[in-house]
Amino acid sequence: MSNQTKSIQISGSNLGPDQPCFIAAEIGLNHNGDMELARKSIEAAAAAGADGVKFQNYETADFLQDGTLTYTYQNHGKEITESQWEMFKRCELSVAQLEELKNHCERVGVVFFSTPTSKMGVKILEGLDAGLIKNGSDYLTNLDLIRCMASTGKLTVLSTGMATVAEIGDAVDAFRLAGGRYLMLLHCTSSYPTPPDEINLRRIPVLAKTFGCLSGFSDHSEGTTAAVGARVLGACFIEKHFTLDKNLPGPDHFFSADPKEFRELVNAVRTVEAAMGTTQLGPTQSESLGRASFRLSCLSTDDLAAGTTLELKHIAFRRPGTGIPPKQVEALLGLKINRAISRGHVLSWGDFK
Repeated sequence: MSNQTKSIQISGSNLGPDQPCFIAAEIGLNHNGDMELARKSIEAAAAAGADGVKFQNYETADFLQDGTLTYTYQNHGKEITESQWEMFKRCELSVAQLEELKNHCERVGVVFFSTPTSKMGVKILEGLDAGLIKNGSDYLTNLDLIRCMASTGKLTVLSTGMATVAEIGDAVDAFRLAGGRYLMLLHCTSSYPTPPDEINLRRIPVLAKTFGCLSGFSDHSEGTTAAVGARVLGACFIEKHFTLDKNLPGPDHFFSADPKEFRELVNAVRTVEAAMGTTQLGPTQSESLGRASFRLSCLSTDDLAAGTTLELKHIAFRRPGTGIPPKQVEALLGLKINRAISRGHVLSWGDFK
């Protein structure tokens, strides 16, 4: 099995277990077919600290045939049921629109990427030189499409929602046998929003270990807690649905992060990255500076004349920690002091004959 758990480059930035987590804002369908809304969403995601912005490039006919299928979602606290065909059709993006969005991403300093649903969609992204290619959970068993993604030589990110271990293995094998080099598996629960007891963050390191690749988290839960936990468990890529306003019409807005929430997520992940620190045991730099102030020393409890033989009653343990530490008190007992010392004197080895 391939072991590809070290760093990968995305648009000049390193992505890996010892690197800052790549945090992506999935705009997905939340542009509602409105390019102005799409551009403003890119700008807001960048301002909120996103490293990348994801769209979806598809033709509805790629995955829908039955025009009678419907989808029910929440909007303004009400259940909305509408035609899947109409819902997806209004959010289709042309090649020219994708190019415009990619250029706008570059202007504001975020990585553009997208989820294609056909080989043509992959080729479009390759032609646009997208930073990476993302495969959705619904397309994990479309091995022909995954082989096409592998052929681009770009980082391919596979979401694993709804998948069995065998299905993930088939997708990984298809990618590698097709010559794919850079692979990321995202743990994902395809439930919108995902309740806490179905998030299963422990699967993130298991994916990396089982399939010998980097792993991350596609977060469909509400709030920021799951994303922070994912980072602690080794996720080096986090994807979160993003919207300018949770009350906008459409299927994904209500559970997506708005700019304020997304900024909180980014800040929380960056804070926990700093807090994770090193595995090396020992005092930190600030602790080393504080040891003298906070630790205890052996101090004299009374004024003692020169030649006094120290007994336990003569010794107390007090701050500062600049003298003989309490753990060495047994070595002091029975020693004679070589000069008169006052009460509260911090004992040192120079005080004894």
